[in-house]
Amino acid sequence: MDRDIRTVDDVLRLMDGLFAPEADRWTADGADWWDGFYADRSRQVPFFVAKPDENLVSCTERGLLTAGRALELGCGPGRNALHLARLGFEVDAVDLSATALAWAGERAREAGAEGRIRFHHEDIFALSVAALGGPYDLVYDSGCFHHLPPHRRVSYLALLESALVPGGHFALTCFAAGQMGSELSDADFYRDSRLHGGLAYTAESLRWIFSDLAPVELRRMRDEPPESPCFGESFLWAGLFRREARA
Repeated sequence: MDRDIRTVDDVLRLMDGLFAPEADRWTADGADWWDGFYADRSRQVPFFVAKPDENLVSCTERGLLTAGRALELGCGPGRNALHLARLGFEVDAVDLSATALAWAGERAREAGAEGRIRFHHEDIFALSVAALGGPYDLVYDSGCFHHLPPHRRVSYLALLESALVPGGHFALTCFAAGQMGSELSDADFYRDSRLHGGLAYTAESLRWIFSDLAPVELRRMRDEPPESPCFGESFLWAGLFRREARA
């Protein structure tokens, strides 16, 4: 007879287990899956390109984001971390995959940007923001959030609470309902014990989930042609939120 639940973390780990083997996509056990995903760099995966997200470029060009300290969650091969470093940000970039981080490190060395980026082989929910030297002026997430099961939003919001300075910004891209991702209800994911490739979100659901932050901009990402210097796919939301300064 097992009686394993005493804390919220115990509950979260139990619920992670309901989605095995998909739980490998967001827990420390997922490193092997993601290493395999990134092993073949010639695969036609849209976000393997060495281009930053168009919304990130747009926000910096319009002055909505200015250089400071940045934390990227699920950095993959480092394309957005590199862009931020070029703009003068000091970047901590986190990913589960050592293979992705090795690729990102190569790109950083080729760009001469390794002095401004620190890559971390970590589970985002095991991060110690204080140990990394945070909190941060910017937390950026390009495609990590929509792979989390509903219960891990609790962990994600707690991470943002610890990682953002007052007045700091949180920006993300995630699947847009009607375009990409599953539109099942939260409860139905647990009935199926599957995430069906990722969760779709409406604009209203994103504003509600991140209601502790002030929305600055929430729009669909712009499609970018192959010759563009930016990455862009219209099946994604592009959101920017601000943590209000405390009175």
